[in-house]
Amino acid sequence: MNINNQHFRTIWPDPDNDKTILIIDQRQLPHKFAIEPLHTLNDAVTAIRDMHVRGAGLIGATAGFGMHLAAIQARTGHLAEALVQGAEHLDKSRPTARNLKWAVDRVLKEAEKGKNEDEKKKIIFETACAIADEDAAFCKALGLHGLKIIEDLSRKKKGETVNILTHCNAGWLAFVDYGSATAPIYAARDAGIDIHVWVDETRPWNQGAKLTAWELQQEGIPCTLITDNAGGHLMQQKMVDMVIVGTDRTTHTGDVANKIGTYLKALAARDNDIPFYVALPSSTFDWQIDKGSDIPIEERSGDEVTAISGLNENGIIQSVQLTAPGTKALNYSFDITPARLVSGLITERGVVAAEENAIHRLFPDK
Repeated sequence: MNINNQHFRTIWPDPDNDKTILIIDQRQLPHKFAIEPLHTLNDAVTAIRDMHVRGAGLIGATAGFGMHLAAIQARTGHLAEALVQGAEHLDKSRPTARNLKWAVDRVLKEAEKGKNEDEKKKIIFETACAIADEDAAFCKALGLHGLKIIEDLSRKKKGETVNILTHCNAGWLAFVDYGSATAPIYAARDAGIDIHVWVDETRPWNQGAKLTAWELQQEGIPCTLITDNAGGHLMQQKMVDMVIVGTDRTTHTGDVANKIGTYLKALAARDNDIPFYVALPSSTFDWQIDKGSDIPIEERSGDEVTAISGLNENGIIQSVQLTAPGTKALNYSFDITPARLVSGLITERGVVAAEENAIHRLFPDK
């Protein structure tokens, strides 16, 4: 991803000190581009829990580097204890994202190969870097597979604009690079296809309004911000050709957990015969959970619903109250879209039906 013509990932080791991990503090966007250092395990846990970083792939990468920070903090002779405690703290930071526990478990497994503490620490850092590199590579690959879908739509429309609707932010900011839902969009742009993106605002954190719209603008891709409830109307008016969303956890049977409101978009797409695709690297699959209803759904503070933040006239980001004092709010962060509503899953190995046997054939090694 290019910001003011300079390439950035969303997380990377400080080139001058690999004991420090650098992230983009997404709470400041789109008003301020701020790079934040992570020095400790607690810094990584806070970054994940309090949404300095967010999105499936980036949460996984941050968890991997969080284990690295836990390792370098460990007292001599106490590395094993530090890793167990680090894993416990990270696992509890955000419950829905599959990539988090996947990354932590991968680091723990690889660390066992080390013969001593110094070797284990080296392996942990290398594994964290590998997780980040693979996330970027997988997203780039799934973008090329998703490009074929957009190319088909462009041919059917005889080169007219392909209108794509997306929900939340499953872009570069949700991963290490390229993004999941945005990767096919970037590939289509690079292929010279005329595209336009409808961007859901995605209350209550407004990741669409704050992040996706900003990201697409940085890449020069035409986009229009809409309220969350406008998507169904646009579909009825034939103003949407396809929907692409991301996912924080997908069962090996094809049920999808994604930002709250995704299920409603899938229902509207089905009612209007519009293809609904979910883009994900394979690290987001949960190979143990059979039913979407068994995926833990994070419930966050109601304050996120009753208040909203933005830039005031003095250029300061501040929060303002939307509701009367004492208003009770329920704030589920995710919902489940059943496999029957999903046209296909776009992965780094190809596009696959949201169906158990098809998924297992594509990933027999999992």
